[in-house]
Amino acid sequence: MAFEPLKDRLLVTREEQSNQTASGLYIPDTAKEKPLEGMVTAVGPDAKADGINVGDKVVFANFSGMEIVIEGKEYLILLSKEVLGLIK
Repeated sequence: MAFEPLKDRLLVTREEQSNQTASGLYIPDTAKEKPLEGMVTAVGPDAKADGINVGDKVVFANFSGMEIVIEGKEYLILLSKEVLGLIK
């Protein structure tokens, strides 16, 4: 991939949600909400200083960032301050 985030930006891949609930009900695609967590794919230099690295699983607020398509795959560009926390 030929994308490198600048300053305090991150490139995040959203985590896929299951089509089935814990009780066994199937959720149609039209009723699903976009996931609010994802895997960091690329990190800008200032975001590294904030302690965020490639491969980290992050949580972010609804409507955060900007959606972008690179080479046919959907990503989200976030500022490091939009990340609410890391999932360990």
